[in-house]
Amino acid sequence: MNQTNKKDDKSSWAIGGTTLIGIGVGFIFLRTSPLLFVASILIGIGLGLVITSIISCKKS
Repeated sequence: MNQTNKKDDKSSWAIGGTTLIGIGVGFIFLRTSPLLFVASILIGIGLGLVITSIISCKKS
């Protein structure tokens, strides 16, 4: 089994990066609706989890 070092594994950065993108997009929609702000954060987290799983599947 191929084990990666924590320093070499950058796939977890996708979750943080897309969450920050979701927060940025959420601030645009904040004046329109606070629920859109929350939804954009959750979409960012979900998208980051999907990207992370795709990256980890391609490594193995």
